[in-house]
Amino acid sequence: MITAVDHVQLAAPPGSEERLRGYYTAVLGMTEIPKPPVLAARGGCWFRAQAVQLHLGIEPDFRPARKAHPGLRVTGIDAYAARLKAHGAPVTWDDGLPSHRRFYSEDPVGNRLEFLESR
Repeated sequence: MITAVDHVQLAAPPGSEERLRGYYTAVLGMTEIPKPPVLAARGGCWFRAQAVQLHLGIEPDFRPARKAHPGLRVTGIDAYAARLKAHGAPVTWDDGLPSHRRFYSEDPVGNRLEFLESR
């Protein structure tokens, strides 16, 4: 029986860890969490915000997915969108999900991210 999502794995190109750290910590407000040493040797980085974990793994022939993305629930969505814009991240609003406000953005390597808040 599935009880919860443990984490979401996103891919990233080799050598992008510092850009990812800056974005996921300073822009999104997440905390970097240490990878186990055997996995740290592969590169990449992991982040957490409360119960949400995003793992960024290195993929040599990386291409960002055009459709696949994590959906991240937020509070104060207008302020959160303004925070992303202030850091130069794109914000594209979408009103297609009833009873929610949401927007899409991208991390520095092009991974699509959805941010949503219930109305």
